[in-house]
Amino acid sequence: MTSVVRAGHLAPYFKASSTVLSNGLKPVVVVATPVDKLVTQPLAHTSTVQTLHGSLPIQGLKAKHSTRAATQVRFAHSDIAVPDFSAYRRKDTLDPTVKAEEHVDNRNTFTYLIAGAGSVAGAYAAKSVVTQFVSSMAAAADVLALAKIEIKLAEIPEGKSVTFKWRGKPLFIRHRTAKEIETEQAVPLESLRDPEADGARAQRPDWLVVIGVCTHLGCVPIANAGDFGGYYCPCHGSHYDASGRIRKGPAPLNLEVPPHTFGDEEGILVVG
Repeated sequence: MTSVVRAGHLAPYFKASSTVLSNGLKPVVVVATPVDKLVTQPLAHTSTVQTLHGSLPIQGLKAKHSTRAATQVRFAHSDIAVPDFSAYRRKDTLDPTVKAEEHVDNRNTFTYLIAGAGSVAGAYAAKSVVTQFVSSMAAAADVLALAKIEIKLAEIPEGKSVTFKWRGKPLFIRHRTAKEIETEQAVPLESLRDPEADGARAQRPDWLVVIGVCTHLGCVPIANAGDFGGYYCPCHGSHYDASGRIRKGPAPLNLEVPPHTFGDEEGILVVG
């Protein structure tokens, strides 16, 4: 500790002195020791696209050797067990001394044969599935039985038209006379709205089978009426001849001819 005081007139008799005493205590502050080299923590290496790209060689690799240096040695595993696929390879490609291109046609033929056989089998299976699916939506046997009717033609006199019910629709069966047949066959087709020959509508000249629904708005025509002696629709005035062809009025088409055949027995007509 240092103090400054005023001695006064006794100052010449004082003498300044200092004494250093060791107290045996450790210093509070660590004394730094100088070193020759500064040690720093290296930065962590990051593996990014930029760093990996920078590690790639810029120029092409070159192998160098010298008479005074050792030859380069490839330190790689050469004892790797490779599976033998000879059991799965074709016989044409087992011989390593023969080029595979020499037998490419044979191999392609086998491939095409297998692909073709598979395609045929797949098409047959698809056909069976589609046929079974479509058949499931077909009408039942009892419905098909009602879809066909048999009519005895002997019960229909000549010159008359009789109405039957077929699939919920009126069916006109007309026993035509020789005069009606001659008249309808002599009609020129260019004069018809829906040109159709009489022979194309009647399988037998003396029998006409048509559906009794007007092609205009679905009314039921009246037989043996109208300007042409065939059928007449009272709803809007459509006139049909004895062949069921539209001759006058708003109807656009002829009366529809349903599928029908004449049975093996004489005088039997099968419709449907």
